[in-house]
Amino acid sequence: MITTQPIPSVFIRGALELESTATGTIVHRLPAAARAQANGDPQLLMVEQQPSGVRIAFETTATVIELDTLRSRTTYAGAPARPDGVIELIVDGTVLGESVTNGGTLTTIDMATGIPSRAEGPLCTNSFTGLPEGLKNVEIWLPHNEATELLALRSNAAVAPQRDSGRPQWLHHGSSISHGSNATRPTAIWPAVASRLGGVELTNLGFGGSALLDPFTARTMRDTPADAISLKIGINLVNLDLMRLRAFGPAVHGFLDTIRDGHPDTPLLVISPIFCGIHEDTPGPGAFDMAAFAEGRMRFTATGDPAEIAAGKLSLRSIRKELERIVHSRAEHDSNLHFLDGLALYGEADSLEHPLPDALHPDGETHRIIGERFAALAFGPGAVFDPFSSLDSRL
Repeated sequence: MITTQPIPSVFIRGALELESTATGTIVHRLPAAARAQANGDPQLLMVEQQPSGVRIAFETTATVIELDTLRSRTTYAGAPARPDGVIELIVDGTVLGESVTNGGTLTTIDMATGIPSRAEGPLCTNSFTGLPEGLKNVEIWLPHNEATELLALRSNAAVAPQRDSGRPQWLHHGSSISHGSNATRPTAIWPAVASRLGGVELTNLGFGGSALLDPFTARTMRDTPADAISLKIGINLVNLDLMRLRAFGPAVHGFLDTIRDGHPDTPLLVISPIFCGIHEDTPGPGAFDMAAFAEGRMRFTATGDPAEIAAGKLSLRSIRKELERIVHSRAEHDSNLHFLDGLALYGEADSLEHPLPDALHPDGETHRIIGERFAALAFGPGAVFDPFSSLDSRL
């Protein structure tokens, strides 16, 4: 018999706050205090609700599991339709099923006027049947690319909290690339790939368009338990043309200082940007490539003037150089602070074999490559996070 089961907070991993509604639970990856300081930025408030890396974890003997959700999506009029979200079911570490979402709220933005329109649809029931008999650990990974309200969990047997796995907690912050843009499944975003190979529990603070060295994000990381921390900085600062070199250095120092206030000795890895041809030597702001848009393709371009780099405008190349300088300088007094060149994860040679489809975000195969390389460089034998990784899961 199928019965409705509660979804207690202990079941939900990778979220920092849960908001109760009249119908269910909204997952947040930033706490309310941080959201209140975002000046109402619609981009950040949208992406922090998208549960990238968030999963419902429990143990059960059930062979049938159903999850009701209500999704919220945003698209642009005239742009190619974005793929529907995917919910994945993992049993004892193996993906056994996936279910495509539907219905929910769709917000369409007119790029010419900026005016949004909304269409309301029904809830979505995601069903998984024929699961193995016996007691098992189950994880339901939520869509990384659309806000998801949890409405109801049903199963044909009781569910209970998983026993503590003892896996270390990895806290990561980055841009849309860390968030999972262009990945096709929630377990296929590169931080999820790396966490699986590294044998760690992921909390993913990858926020599309919003890795901006915001002090409230640093305070959130300061206050979040972690055994290993990584910070990927750069691309959003360039494509938003947010600051100049003079402000960038002190902002990085301040961000790291804040994290260290709560994690004075935790291994902390600073990662510079991966290769992105449009912004290597051309500052932002970034913009939609309107010629490609007219052809029904989503593509980005850089609109800055390379000559302005000499006056302090940021490019990816200048950010890599400054980040490396800052980290090496601080590491003289902080032996647990480390630097990773993002080009080791995806470099210019990789862009020839695996070009960024929209000139900004990696595709699914490239997410896998980045995740595997990060796992080897960060969690592998002798690497930065080596003492925190599982011996059985190292590359």
